[in-house]
Amino acid sequence: MNKWNPLTDIRYIPLNTNLTDSPPLIIDTEANPQDILEAALQRIRASSDLLKTLHCVCFKHGDIEDIPHITHALFLLTQDGCDLLKVAQQRMMGWKAPV
Repeated sequence: MNKWNPLTDIRYIPLNTNLTDSPPLIIDTEANPQDILEAALQRIRASSDLLKTLHCVCFKHGDIEDIPHITHALFLLTQDGCDLLKVAQQRMMGWKAPV
């Protein structure tokens, strides 16, 4: 698990969902915390909306192969959202209002 310390000078941290040695998806820890928060909320909302849809859907005519596809999408959206929320929270805890 990636642990970002806001007191270090690490600018780019990889998302936990990266599965490669050179992660293509990163979080810019120096981005505006509000933008990071919005990106997190966007992913968590999409995950929540998908779960709501699944709650209302009947799987009688569905394919058993759909379940891993859906859970994988939910995992990616939720994990990326949590990674972004962690950075936004740590950034905002050290944030000072403009004078």
